Amino acid sequence: MKTQWRDHDWQLIHGQARSPALHMALDEVITDEVAAGRRAPTLRVWEWASSAVVIGRFQSLRNEVDPDGATRHGIEVVRRITGGGAMFIEPGNTITYSLSAPASLVDGLSFEQSYAFMDAWVLDALRTLGIEAWYQPLNDIASRSGKIAGAAQMRRGNAVLHHVTMAYDIDANKMLEVLRIGREKLSDKATQSAVKRVDPLRSQTGLAREAVIERMIDTFRSHHGLQADSLREGELERAQALMRQKFATPAWTALVP
Repeated sequence: MKTQWRDHDWQLIHGQARSPALHMALDEVITDEVAAGRRAPTLRVWEWASSAVVIGRFQSLRNEVDPDGATRHGIEVVRRITGGGAMFIEPGNTITYSLSAPASLVDGLSFEQSYAFMDAWVLDALRTLGIEAWYQPLNDIASRSGKIAGAAQMRRGNAVLHHVTMAYDIDANKMLEVLRIGREKLSDKATQSAVKRVDPLRSQTGLAREAVIERMIDTFRSHHGLQADSLREGELERAQALMRQKFATPAWTALVP
């Protein structure tokens, strides 16, 4: 039976910076805890310990990432458990969050409908910051100035995992040296095209990254209710083990070569 947001006691995890591979593992562990009923539905706001490229579960590593560019810039490449496209991450330039919720919240919704449903609150948050944002099927948040964010989602057991990466700011030159975004060659034209396609929140709001995150959290709390929480010791230990066994291994990262 379908449930509503307010039927659940939402918890917030917004803690210390974690490595990219550990973030991948935390998404899996927390979502599995929610599915098992051991954890309440959770909004997790990520803090990144280092730069990364995060590729989707079904993407080809060689098609998405330039290994020389990644090595030159010291950028780690990790693969997540959800589909979708590659994301270029720099700690101070990126806002990422995950929602781990019971599957009943999206019961009866198509994937397209559930993307819009899960992102509605953040669209409201952006509008309070003066950005006329909308959901762009299948999995983007857009504005008149360009794309703001990309989402990915999966149903996993009795839970749904929905996460979003937003561009607060962006180093387009570096991004184009690391990602193969259908580029002909690195050129001013390609750089301008990338900047136009992704328009960061910093230029649209003039606010500090922390202020944007605070507004997002406040909006979620006012819409759906939210209590501060933290990772449990067992959850972190399981995620660290999963990171070592899976997400930090070359076999997983190159799962689709």
